[in-house]
Amino acid sequence: MSYSYFAEYYDILTENADYEKRAEYFLELFKKHGHDTGLTLDLACGTGTLTLELCMRGTDIFGCDVSADMLSIAQQKAYEANKNIMFICQPMQKLKLFGKIDTCICTLDSINHLLSAEDVQKTFDRVNKYLNDNGMFVFDINTIYKHKYILGDKCYIYDMDKVFCAWQNDYYEKNHEVVITLTFFECVGKLYKRSTEQFSEIAYSDDEIRQMAENAGFCVEAVYDDMSFEDLKENSQRAVYVLRKRRI
Repeated sequence: MSYSYFAEYYDILTENADYEKRAEYFLELFKKHGHDTGLTLDLACGTGTLTLELCMRGTDIFGCDVSADMLSIAQQKAYEANKNIMFICQPMQKLKLFGKIDTCICTLDSINHLLSAEDVQKTFDRVNKYLNDNGMFVFDINTIYKHKYILGDKCYIYDMDKVFCAWQNDYYEKNHEVVITLTFFECVGKLYKRSTEQFSEIAYSDDEIRQMAENAGFCVEAVYDDMSFEDLKENSQRAVYVLRKRRI
């Protein structure tokens, strides 16, 4: 999946992500867990907004994403901010780095875009492979509750200055999959340009995530409700996992 059209409109659709607050949250999280971020990978970094926010706060960080279109936008942002950030184009489950890292983050439900437990396991394995001993892997995921009750078989309309977007979800109970179809209408002169992007997200249970983390060689230090240090609730929409690489 290249997310080509999605990349073009991604920043508009995620304006409410509050990347500045999110960057501060992750830095506070690492402080709470006594972790020096060191060299950090922003896995599935998308258009690089969070990567840049963390870089501007002093984090030694680089980004990785499967979408060349996303990374092109990320690179342009870094250039305009006069920040030298490396971005590499790779799928998460085939991550290949040239050296070790101290920290890996993966945010805004990117793990949900992996459509099988096998791919999630491969991703955890690859991250663990490149983390230094005692390194930390922090990621967030949409919960089964969110997929079933919030996203579900819902439709949303986004009418913004630059683009009109019709967002349609189709939910499949068996594997908690949401198939997302985005139809964009962009005004070009007196005409509208239409484009469509479709992709899926799968929600994994806490037991599944913990087992895959254990299999990969991680200890689960904590699981938080999104953007907080509170325990998960039955109706939590996003979970933040804090994993630590086990010492061998």
